[in-house]
Amino acid sequence: MKKIIWLVLLVIVALGIVAGTNFFDKAPQPPVDTIRVQNDINEAPQQKLESAVSSPLVQIDSLLAHIQKLNYQRYTDADRATARSYITAELKKYGWKPKLQNFGQGVNVVAERPGTDKTAGNILVGAHYDTVYQSPGADDNASGVAVVLEVARLLTQPTPRGLQLVLFDKEETGLLGSQAYAKKATNIRNLRGAVVMDMVSYACYTPGCQKYPPTLPITPPSDKGDFLTVVGDIEHLPLLNSFQNNASEQANLPAVLTVPIPLKGLLTPDTLRSDHAPFWYQGIGAVLVTDTANLRTPHYHKPSDKPETIDRKFFKGSAQIIVNATNNLLINSNNLKTPTST
Repeated sequence: MKKIIWLVLLVIVALGIVAGTNFFDKAPQPPVDTIRVQNDINEAPQQKLESAVSSPLVQIDSLLAHIQKLNYQRYTDADRATARSYITAELKKYGWKPKLQNFGQGVNVVAERPGTDKTAGNILVGAHYDTVYQSPGADDNASGVAVVLEVARLLTQPTPRGLQLVLFDKEETGLLGSQAYAKKATNIRNLRGAVVMDMVSYACYTPGCQKYPPTLPITPPSDKGDFLTVVGDIEHLPLLNSFQNNASEQANLPAVLTVPIPLKGLLTPDTLRSDHAPFWYQGIGAVLVTDTANLRTPHYHKPSDKPETIDRKFFKGSAQIIVNATNNLLINSNNLKTPTST
């Protein structure tokens, strides 16, 4: 009987979410450090972190330097090879040993360090490095690559959980790089969760600049795009909630909107548009961290997606939130699956 009730609740929530027709189904609340989107099945108690530690601080100059170095179309084989050369050189500079994983249509860049607790598993931090034709992709997705490289620079000390860094190829042509990576058993054998960034540097503050699905079931309290969105599957709410727990470690960070998605996005296909989705299909918890892409920025997939359109303060804050959450995921070995009722 309990299973039937659970299934009915799941379907009700899913139908409520699918009422929206675009990428997100909830609106940001009034400005606070962290915002939580709740529904009836997201009432399981959050697992508390075993310890609270200060995360290292990101450097905006370092982040912007990466974006400037990647300020060109990364669409052709030659351009993507140039990007890989830069990424691998930076990883080596920070003490990592990157490897190239060729999957036929493209090449992923992978670097790993083991954890001190073999039973704790690994956390993956990733982003795609390719672009669409004729776009330099500063926000989409040099911003995500820059954050991965900043994580590589800052989080080098041993932790209970291991850290996997992956720069995916061919996201713009069907998530090919992440699909190839997630399907390889040796890549995901010890993986406990994935944090994927796709566009994390654009903000807008003019009323009406943030768009929402036309059938949004609530009235948005804000029409400004000054928040960071984290999308996760409901089977791994502790992973999604880690961005709530850790967003406020430093002051003046963007608000965080967390969006729990049921049924692995079956009823909300727009939530499957980036490299987190292949991990959902493998039963691995994954979150997408984003500035909401085309619902906010007018430069999406255009030649105008250049470094000068990036919001420095928002980008720095987004990167800090990601570093905070990742650091705490690495130092704690708590279960990242949603607790089930008995």
